[in-house]
Amino acid sequence: MTAIQWFFSFLKKYRLNLIIALILVTIASGLTIINPYISGIIVDDVIKGGHKELLLHLVLLLIITTLVRSIIRYTYLYMFETTSQKMLYTMRDYVYRRFLEEDFTFYNKNRTGDLMSRQTGDMDAIRHFVAFVIYSIYENALLLCFALIMIFTVDYRLALCMIAVMPITVFITSKQLKAIKPAFHNIRKHFSSLNTAVQENVSGNRVVKAFAKEDFEIEKFNKENDGYRDAELNAAAIWRKYVPVFEFLSSSLTFILYLAGGIMVVKGSITLGKLVTVSGYLWMLNNPLRMAGWLANDYQRFVTSVEKIYTTIKEEPVIKTPGNAIGSKRLKGEIEFKHVNYRAEDDVILTDINFKIQPGQTVGIIGATGSGKSTLMNLLCRFYDVTNGQITIDGINIKDMDLYRLRSNIGMAMQDVFLFSDTIEGNIAYGNPNCTIEEVKEAARIADADAFIQNMPDGYDTIVGERGMGLSGGQKQRISLARALLKNPSIVILDDTTSAVDMETEAHIQNELGALSNRTVFIIAHRISSIKDADVILVLNNGKIVESGNHDSLLAKKGYYHTVFNHQYGEFDKYLKTKQKGGKYNG
Repeated sequence: MTAIQWFFSFLKKYRLNLIIALILVTIASGLTIINPYISGIIVDDVIKGGHKELLLHLVLLLIITTLVRSIIRYTYLYMFETTSQKMLYTMRDYVYRRFLEEDFTFYNKNRTGDLMSRQTGDMDAIRHFVAFVIYSIYENALLLCFALIMIFTVDYRLALCMIAVMPITVFITSKQLKAIKPAFHNIRKHFSSLNTAVQENVSGNRVVKAFAKEDFEIEKFNKENDGYRDAELNAAAIWRKYVPVFEFLSSSLTFILYLAGGIMVVKGSITLGKLVTVSGYLWMLNNPLRMAGWLANDYQRFVTSVEKIYTTIKEEPVIKTPGNAIGSKRLKGEIEFKHVNYRAEDDVILTDINFKIQPGQTVGIIGATGSGKSTLMNLLCRFYDVTNGQITIDGINIKDMDLYRLRSNIGMAMQDVFLFSDTIEGNIAYGNPNCTIEEVKEAARIADADAFIQNMPDGYDTIVGERGMGLSGGQKQRISLARALLKNPSIVILDDTTSAVDMETEAHIQNELGALSNRTVFIIAHRISSIKDADVILVLNNGKIVESGNHDSLLAKKGYYHTVFNHQYGEFDKYLKTKQKGGKYNG
């Protein structure tokens, strides 16, 4: 399917409206031939012929024709505009849904600003084409044809003089279309870059201010702004080159008509009334010639926008639900990684990962930055697919599961906390919007967020800023944790979720999580205090599991985990002696 075919797949739903509207355009265009014809009769029969009794009837016919044509024109303009808005609504909804279906790989390759421009500037170019360009091209083509036919009926010699400029017009239009296409592609590219620059700088305004880089960012923005301006001016230069030619050709028709027609009237070849009639049809020739350059611009802008949108959304997501997906309303949470390998392009991220977790167990994952801890959980959620090996939940390969059912059973508090511009209650209830306020508060209590929420000006109805602006890192983490827990998932993933909270808050959260039954919990952390009570601890290094076991067994191995514990806690000998005596270590 080509980009234009994809566009027409949306337009065909409204083809009846368009057909009716184009019929009305045909009628309105046909009515335009009446007024010049009547004007010629008035000159020949009323003014020169002396048949004054015809004047009132002819003038009344002119008024009625004009009124009917105005009503018809209003009707088809309204139909084209409403059709364009309805089609755009359907197309925008489809494109947005495709964006949501795309996987992480898609968003790694496409910038936010580019995707925003697809839904704004490009969509508006398509709306303009449906609302204005379609009927304008058709109307001007009809006016041109009707005018030439009527001029031929008046005098074929004048018609041949008028038609002489048409081949030149067609040639110039085709040249403009070829020249303007790369210019509009360049405009869309720079518009996307400008959007991206604005989006990134507005989102990262705190970083900009923290580093006092306002002048640097203004300079970057000006560079993008200059690029967009130059792209528009380059396109305008092409327009300036061709549009005056169309204006000249249009004006030349007037010159040809009055020169040739005037000579013919003087010689008596045609009457003055016929010259007036042909003069009345002249605007029907002039208008298409004047509009040719503008419509060529609008058409090419439309084609470029359709191609940009289609190129963005035609790529099928790599991660999707299989045709014969296995659905399970509630998973138990038995998880097994079998010889899992993961490679991103040329980088090896995970190598031969093997472990099995029983339902209800708590799993701690620790390792150096870049060791593959978060990737492990991204594979479990099928944000990415394993390169080799398989991951099973309750004995079922996750690739055979319904994708949405799989993720609905997983509650994930991500490392990069994202909160929406909404109330705190709305953010917590995001995964379960039909829950009660009591359920929201219970989830917040478990995450140790209820107290600080209650102290906020409007409590749970407090609006948080974009991305949670106005909240501390620890507060955002606790709201994110509450959001994950409120789904009542079988599997809970906490990706460094307590890194920004104090030790006391962390201990409270750990105790509350420990009290939750029938949930498999994964805790990714850098602090041993977050995972030391886990049933199983996995130690990752360079994409491999180098150690596994519980806290005490890993300490006894005196490997990577032992080293990290010693660095974080110190007084390791005191810890061992206290444990050997059966006491409690408080280091």
